[in-house]
Amino acid sequence: MNAKIKYTNEPIEAKIIQDFLPPPEALAFREEGVKITIALSKKSIEFFKSEATKHHTQYQRMIRRLIDSYVDAYDKPLIQRSNGTPQKRGAP
Repeated sequence: MNAKIKYTNEPIEAKIIQDFLPPPEALAFREEGVKITIALSKKSIEFFKSEATKHHTQYQRMIRRLIDSYVDAYDKPLIQRSNGTPQKRGAP
């Protein structure tokens, strides 16, 4: 660590790069929410509060993400049978 730094008077090769970072408003994006009132079991709320504390997040956010994941998994159009009646998702 005691080595001296030797400075030279060489030209610096610098090049300008395009700004690739998103603007702050894009980082602060929040999906539009709808407030609802829902009654959940005490057991469920205790579970989510406990897990949220472990992961340093909010329990409501965890519940919201769980519901969003469910919707993403099951938000598929019904399959039309050859006879014109809708078939349940995933049913043979």
